[in-house]
Amino acid sequence: MYHLLLVDDEENIRTFIKKYALFEGHTVTEASGGMEAVSLCRENQFDLVILDVMMEDLDGFSVCRKIREFSNVPIIMLTARGEEYDKIHGFEMGIDDYVVKPFSPKELMLRIDAVMKRVQAARAPLEKPKEVYVYEGLEIDFSGRIVSVDGERLSLSPKEYDLLFYMVRNRNLALPRETLICEVWGYDFFGGDRTLDTHIKLLRKSLGTYGSLIVTLRGVGYRFEGK
Repeated sequence: MYHLLLVDDEENIRTFIKKYALFEGHTVTEASGGMEAVSLCRENQFDLVILDVMMEDLDGFSVCRKIREFSNVPIIMLTARGEEYDKIHGFEMGIDDYVVKPFSPKELMLRIDAVMKRVQAARAPLEKPKEVYVYEGLEIDFSGRIVSVDGERLSLSPKEYDLLFYMVRNRNLALPRETLICEVWGYDFFGGDRTLDTHIKLLRKSLGTYGSLIVTLRGVGYRFEGK
């Protein structure tokens, strides 16, 4: 499950929460004060922080502010006060959720799961691996739409990118002219073969020595030859 940092200067509250968190399968690290919490966050990777507002050495808002200087770890704030101002202030500082005391441990566990699902969903696109094709000095980053030759980034037109990407993804296959025009320009395109041939010519020029990877198949179309 998740590694939680539980921050509260009342030991009985920490014991109460920790009991249910462990039952749910979480790992719990405790901090009895704000400064200790900040230090632990600097030294460790936590999945989520449960943070009390009212503490003697450093209040929860100040702790959150310090943590946000170096970490985006999700934070659930615990407070005995339910005023709207406190909640708005907390959300503006980057707190992910608010639980007002007294609360049921089941509610807190459900809120932990809800916050983590939102965080994981937001991170998912960022964690998607890049799709990159490399052949000797030719590098094609499909995700970033970046083409480089011997370390130098090329400047291609949008259709040149689309044409090259389609051919590389279907490398070593004979690609009829009609297929290339339909896939790159669309089935209702009326430009004809001349437009395709012009873009192939420009691509070969831009790719330099790697332009020879685009092979003309007389009477058929083209093929990108690469590993």
